[in-house]
Formats: sequence, structure tokens, C-alpha cells
Amino acid sequence: MKLTKILAIIFVGIFFIGCFASTTKAGLVGVDSRQLLLVSAESMNESARLSYAKTIGSAKSKSTLNTDPAMTKRVQSISAKLISQVGAFRDDALKWNWQVNVINQDTLNAWCMPGGRIVVYSGIIKRLNLTDGELAAIIGHEIAHALREHSREQASSDQLQGIGIFAISAVAGLDASGTQLLAQLAQYGISLPFSRSHETEADRIGTELMARAGYNPNEAINVWVKMNKLGGDSVPEILSTHPSNESRIADLKEVAQKVMPLYTASRK
Repeated sequence: MKLTKILAIIFVGIFFIGCFASTTKAGLVGVDSRQLLLVSAESMNESARLSYAKTIGSAKSKSTLNTDPAMTKRVQSISAKLISQVGAFRDDALKWNWQVNVINQDTLNAWCMPGGRIVVYSGIIKRLNLTDGELAAIIGHEIAHALREHSREQASSDQLQGIGIFAISAVAGLDASGTQLLAQLAQYGISLPFSRSHETEADRIGTELMARAGYNPNEAINVWVKMNKLGGDSVPEILSTHPSNESRIADLKEVAQKVMPLYTASRK
């Protein structure tokens, strides 16, 4: 019985080794760590296509899609400059079917789905009174999530977590309460650190993209200074899926200095 378990573990280990890859080139910021990718890119892209179409359709029906022509043009123009630089991290992304829309909603949010499907909400632009550079930092960050396929990586991580909890529970003979405890430990010891890692990677890649596109990388820092000023309840970083604003600002200061030559070169 023990031999069977050992052989099963070895088999699973060999299988998972083949599921690790890096979805992007390192760039100047050096983001090229290998990622666990159990879920197929095709399934993620198809899900994103359907979800994006549903979101855009809902916004149209509510008359909240691209209601401000000047704001829409601004967001799409900044996005186009950033998209023109994605080849620094992955060549295939230059051929993605990029879509950029603005939804009139008072929320501090923006996102980019797999395959380059972007939405920026008017609330984040208005409430933070974003400059073009600050807006580029936010859009660049969201584009970075898509380039690194963070949604796919997180889905793979969640899938592995479920497999692992079931396997460990079976081997250890844990009851329902033990399995629940293991799930909680996995939540804080695996899922959340991965999410914080994704945010840091997106910050770094997004800042390089904006520098290459001709936006001062120091403006990425300004975004989080503004976020800090909004106040609100703070969540301890260890329990958050996002880095704290303070640690984010500290990291971005280092990244901005590193990519400043790219910004300088873009201005010549």
C-alpha cells in the first residue's frame, strides 16, 4: 500500500512538472518566473470572450457603455499606446483581438480579461482625478494581468488546491472538520500569497509598459498615493489579496527608477 502511494505521488509530480511554464519574456523588470498552468489557454479565452460579451451587452442595455465620447477616446488612445509595447513581454499579444471600452459606473475599478478585453470604469478616472500617466499605470497593470495569464494561473492553482486537499485528506484519514481546517490553511498559505504575487508582477510589468509607451513611470506611484488618501478600512496585508498601499509604493519606486531609461528613450 505504501509503495502504491509513493508511485502515485511520483507520477503526479512528473505530470505537474510538465505543466510549468512562463507566459512572458522577462522584460527589464525581470518577471519571468515559471507558472503552474493546468487549465488550457483555449478554455480561459473562450470563457473570457463570453463573459466580456455579456458585460458589454449588459452595459449597452443600461445605456452605460461609452457614454462620454471624450473619456472613451482618451482611454482607447492611452490603451493603444500601451498595447503597441506588449511585444516586449510576448509577441503573440500583438495579434490579440484587443477591445477597450468604458462603463459609466462609480466604482474604483478596471480590468483586462484573457485575450485583451479591457474595461475601465468612469468612477476610477473621476474619483482619483487621473492624469494620462496615472491612467496609463492602471491600464498597464490590467494588461499585465492578461499578458501573464494570471486568471489561468489562479484557476490552475485553485484546481490543484482542490486535488491536493482531497488527496492529503484521504491519505491522512482526516474527517470533515480536518479537511475544512486544511482548506483554510491552504487559503491563507497558498491562494492569497499567489494573488499578492500576481499584483506585484502586474505592477512591475505595467510600469515598464507605460515607460516604453512614453509615460513617466513615477506616475504609477501617484496612483497609490491617491488611493491612500481615499482612506477607508485597511486590511492587514497577510489577509489581503493585494499588497498594502505602503509596500506597493515602495516597490514601485524601485521599479520606476529601473525603467526610467526606457521612458527617457521614448521621449527622444
